[in-house]
Amino acid sequence: MPVKSLFDPEFMQAVVNAGIQARERALAEGHPVVFRDDRGRYVQEFPDGRLFEIRFERAADGDSRVQIVREITADAR
Repeated sequence: MPVKSLFDPEFMQAVVNAGIQARERALAEGHPVVFRDDRGRYVQEFPDGRLFEIRFERAADGDSRVQIVREITADAR
């Protein structure tokens, strides 16, 4: 019996679809989402559609803090 790779096209499409659904659900419930865009930037997207480039800074207590670098406007996408 042949072993199927976890990374076959059908599996990868299911992973992509699950990510899209999770993003849509989070935004619909009023939560922001964070992702890396095709330029390698960390982006925080808010339910109202605003996008911000962010970076993570380590705080004195060891936690990470989100720092907004700039708003990503339509002309900067």
